[in-house]
Amino acid sequence: MLDRDDLWRRYVTLPPDAQREVVDFLAFLAARLQRSRPPASARELADEAFVGMWSDRSDIANGAGWVREVRGREWSETDG
Repeated sequence: MLDRDDLWRRYVTLPPDAQREVVDFLAFLAARLQRSRPPASARELADEAFVGMWSDRSDIANGAGWVREVRGREWSETDG
């Protein structure tokens, strides 16, 4: 296996089009690996910054009910 310095030397000697292909391939591999990760556990999700961000909102005390109500209003069929 190549060490970082050898890999970099090989990369910088490539023409610009080939360098773009390398970058695209790395992005492809990263996306594929991201998709293959197991789902986050509930504990990991609870540690995310967005969890509880509206906890001080008195108008959204029941978040799931609020979402159902909004969806019902917005997605109901109208007589046009």
